[in-house]
Amino acid sequence: MTTARDIMTPDVTCARERESLADAARKMADLDVGSLPVCGDDDRLQGMITDRDIVLKAVAQGRNPGEVYAGEIAQGKPVTIGADDDAAEILRTMTQHRVRRLPVIDGHRLVGIVAVADVARALPDHPVGELLDALSA
Repeated sequence: MTTARDIMTPDVTCARERESLADAARKMADLDVGSLPVCGDDDRLQGMITDRDIVLKAVAQGRNPGEVYAGEIAQGKPVTIGADDDAAEILRTMTQHRVRRLPVIDGHRLVGIVAVADVARALPDHPVGELLDALSA
């Protein structure tokens, strides 16, 4: 049985809740990623932030990304997956919530991210195709 732990990208870099969007964007650029988990001072996941969030929720509204915190943008309860959840649960969760990236939680600790690319590399074509269809709809 393939689990989230088997296919996730480990060692995830977080944007801090009180970190500016400008700093978060620099991290994204340095890591060549389009999203980051946002973690609080207690290292618990607070949400996710994407490059699109930065553009739509700050730049397009005339807000200075150097003065807006990542925690302000990454609001709401993030959709996550457990480290020992199986591939079927990963596909179900991504499809149901129409997300391309799932933070992987072990207990209360963020241990990795499962992205659509990770799923595509690890699973058979048919379920991955169905996932992509659902995300594209």
